[in-house]
Order: sequence, then structure tokens, then C-alpha cells
Amino acid sequence: MSNGKGNGSSGNGSDTQRALSAVRRQLASLPARRRLDALIESRDARALVRSLPAEDLYFTIMEVGLADSTELVHLASPEQFRTFVDLGGWKKDKLSLHEVLTWLRAARGDEPEDFLQKLRGVDTEVLESLLREFTVIHDLEENPDVNPEGVTMETPEGRYLVEFKGVEGPELAGMRSLLNDLIADNPFEAVRFLEATRWEVPGELEETAHRFRTARLQDLGFPPLEEAVRLFSRVDTGPAPAPSAGTALVAGQGQPDYLEAAFRGLDELERENLETELRYLANATLVAEVEEPGELDAIRRVGEMARDYLLLGLEHLTGGDPSRATQVVRDTEMRRVFQVGFSLTLELKFRADRLMKQPLAQVEGMPLLFPEEAAAIEALRRKRPRRALKVPGAEAVPFRSRRELASSGEVLARAEAQVALLGALLGGSQKQAREVLARFGVEPNTLGAEHLFAAVVALALLEGRVDPRPVPSGRGDELGALLFEGTPEAPRLRAGVVDRAVAVLEPAVPESARPELRRMVKTTLARLLEELAPSFLQEGKLNPIASVLLPMESGKP
Repeated sequence: MSNGKGNGSSGNGSDTQRALSAVRRQLASLPARRRLDALIESRDARALVRSLPAEDLYFTIMEVGLADSTELVHLASPEQFRTFVDLGGWKKDKLSLHEVLTWLRAARGDEPEDFLQKLRGVDTEVLESLLREFTVIHDLEENPDVNPEGVTMETPEGRYLVEFKGVEGPELAGMRSLLNDLIADNPFEAVRFLEATRWEVPGELEETAHRFRTARLQDLGFPPLEEAVRLFSRVDTGPAPAPSAGTALVAGQGQPDYLEAAFRGLDELERENLETELRYLANATLVAEVEEPGELDAIRRVGEMARDYLLLGLEHLTGGDPSRATQVVRDTEMRRVFQVGFSLTLELKFRADRLMKQPLAQVEGMPLLFPEEAAAIEALRRKRPRRALKVPGAEAVPFRSRRELASSGEVLARAEAQVALLGALLGGSQKQAREVLARFGVEPNTLGAEHLFAAVVALALLEGRVDPRPVPSGRGDELGALLFEGTPEAPRLRAGVVDRAVAVLEPAVPESARPELRRMVKTTLARLLEELAPSFLQEGKLNPIASVLLPMESGKP
């Protein structure tokens, strides 16, 4: 970002722009309803509203609701209103004509000329599409005896009979008023308009309207798709700066807001430049994600995504010191900051992709991963990598700090070790792994890596060897005696049981995976202790639930 200081001169134009930027920031800080009230109740409401960017007004209207914001629509200029239609009247590349009609109805206020100016500003192709969708235009010179059953209106010169279709109630009244307004504004042009509407090809109308809309959106800062997707390019992040003296103190105070810290150190003009860059990034992200620029939920979701990547990038480029944030944004384009943040997540994604491309990463669709690690890998391999939560079934969330990246990196390292050690325990090849899994008599995905490993540990303790298969029928109680001691109220694993299992399995797995092997053995035995030990110590035999946790021949302990 340029520091924007120039030679220190300022003219009336720049002063006005700075004042407007200050007003925008003040309005943006207000809740939507208070923002709307502030605009409408200001001393010169029309001038203030028309001085603001149309997209800012649109988002306020969407947050409050169009039905409660019609006064703001009335105050908007024809150009601003056309932007409202561009943002709110389309779904992807298709006109949403009921929405267009809703906006036109909302624009009708107490000043007929003001509404007509807004109406004239809407693309002719949009209005023609509206009429083709909701009316049938009959030429009475061609067919004077036409007598439709629905609601109709005849044009004053008697040339056309307009039959309404697909609308009723307020929408029907809106269409009637719209036609009356067009005719009253310019009867001759209205006749030409109706005749043209009869013969236009709907697809061509929409295509032309979409081209006009796309060009205007680009003028508003929504780049073409091919430009927007380049925002998500991988860049060399480089090493983070060395931590400063204050970094450790910051780490103890929770995650700082590096963007807010950057703003605090900027002067007024620098803030304006930064806001412009951030607005472009948000718009480009929206386009790259193929989201609708007028959909409020998409705007919020994608805006949060852009902010998350910026915060990651700033944290990395500042070395975790918010006091450096201002200088970073002075020296670095925000596009670059965004790409650094995104690239930090890509590094994890590429590692996860490489892992799952290994020959023994999965066997017949079953990943050789425990559930937590499998969920983490799935989240990392998304188009936009995410962080899996430990809560089963919870939706993965975006990365928001380097600490979260490091945590996912640790889970990924465990996943890499699990693939290596489970693949080795299954024989080291796809062929041998499939033969071993066939012993369990269920589909691999039904079995799962967690239950497979439980059987491996159980057989290691019962037989002192690596022989993945279900626990032999009738040996469940023997296994319980090997594992558990204490009382039902205070069960515990027998001393040395973890070491015995690890000693049997370690020689079969790569040395680099042995720390993870020990952790997995501990986790597996702790789960069996929690679920099976109390009832075993109470009754002297394994509960039938054991067959759910531990594969057994014939499903019997």
C-alpha cells in the first residue's frame, strides 16, 4: 500500500473525499437499523445518500430488509437504484424477475418524476424481460377478437391488449402501474417498446442485460473471474520475522486483531487507500468463489474468509507482533498479504494431498487413519483448506492463527505416521492389505482403522505377534484378564500392558512412526478401559458391547 502522503498538499476535492470516507466509517460502525435511521434523519438526507457508494446502501437495505428500507430506496439516485437491481435482481447469470419487480415496487414513492427517472435508468432489456415474463401482449390489429380470461388492460390508443400472467395481488398492481407509467411518460415510445417486446428473443435479452450488468459490476470493483481467481495463487511466504520482545507478551493475551492494529497507526489518507484495497479484495474473493455479489449471506461468508486470510498473512509477516502491522501494510500490497495467508494453508493442503496419494493411504476406500486424523485430512484437502474440530460431526472451520496452523500440522504429522505404521502392519502392499482385511468379514469402511488397530493390539497381547484378525472366539475374557485390574469403581490397566503391546508391534513399523504407535496403543487401551473394564471387573467377563469396540470372531467375546 502506498503511504499516500505525497507532498502534503490538499485541495477541496481531496478534503471532500476524506470527509466522505470518515462518514462512511462512522456509518459502518453502526448497527444496520441505526445506520438506516442516521441516513434518513440526516439534515440533507438526499444529498448524503446520493454521495455514498451504491453498494454500501444496498448492504444496509439487505441487512434491514427491503420492506423496511423503502424510504432509503426513494432517496437513492437513478444510478444507485440501477446498482440495487444489478445486485439484487440476478441469480448468477439469470435475471430474477420477481426480485426486479419487487425493487421497482419499492422505488415508487410520493414523487412520480423521481420514480420515472429510476425507471428510465433500468436497462431496457431488463424491462422487456419483465414484460415478457409477466404479460402476453396481443396486437388488436392482428386479432381484434382476442378475449383472454385473465386480467387485462388496453393501451390508450387501442393498439394492444396486455394480458397479465404469473402475478397477482401487489405484484399484479405493480405491473399495471409500471405499464401506465411507461405509457404516460411517452406514449409513442411505449408503443414501440411493447412492439419490440413482442418480438425480442428472451435469451438474447437476458444475455445483453447480463453483459451490461457485468461491465457495471467491474466498474464497482468486482473484477472478471479470470482476474479474481489469480488472487488465490500460491506465493513464497518466506520465513516469518524473528519475534520481537513484545511477541511473547502478546501471545499471552489471546489472538490479536492485526488488521485493527494496522489501521490504528495509519493517517487518514492511508486509511482510505487501505479501505480501497480491502474492498477490492472482498469483491475479488466473492467473484473467485462464484458467489452472487448481491447475496448478503455470501457477502458475509466470503468477507470473513478474506479477513481470515489477511489476518494469517499479517500475523506471519509481522512475526506475531501487532506493533509491526502498520509498517507491513505500508510496505506490502494487501493482495500479497492475502496470498501469504492463503499460501500458509496451502502448504498443509499439499502435504495432505501427497499423503493420500501414497499407495497405502487407503485400502478399498478405507483411509488408514483414526477418525480425528481422517477428519483433519479431509478438511485440509478442500479447495480452501480448513481446520477440523475435535467434536465429531462438527463442520470444519477456517484457520485464523498460526497457532491453529501449527496444531493442524501436528495432526497431519500423526496422520503421516498412521498411514506408514498401519500400512506396515497390514503387510506393506495393497494386495496383502486386502487379504488381511478380508479376514474381518466386513467392508473395510465399516470396519474402520480404529477397530482394525484395536484387533491388532489385542492379538499382540494374546499371542505376542503381529497378526491382524478378529479376536478368536472365547478369548475375550482372557484378553480382559490381561488388560484390567482394580475395582469396577476404579479400574486401571495392568502395569506394563502398553509396553508389552508396543514391544510386539514396534519391529514391524518404520522407526519414524514408532512414537505415534505408542500414542495409538495408549489411546486404544484407554478406550477399552473406559468402555469395558467396569463391567468386566464386576462380572468377570467381557460385556457383549465388546464386539462393537473390538472385532471378534462370530461377534462373541
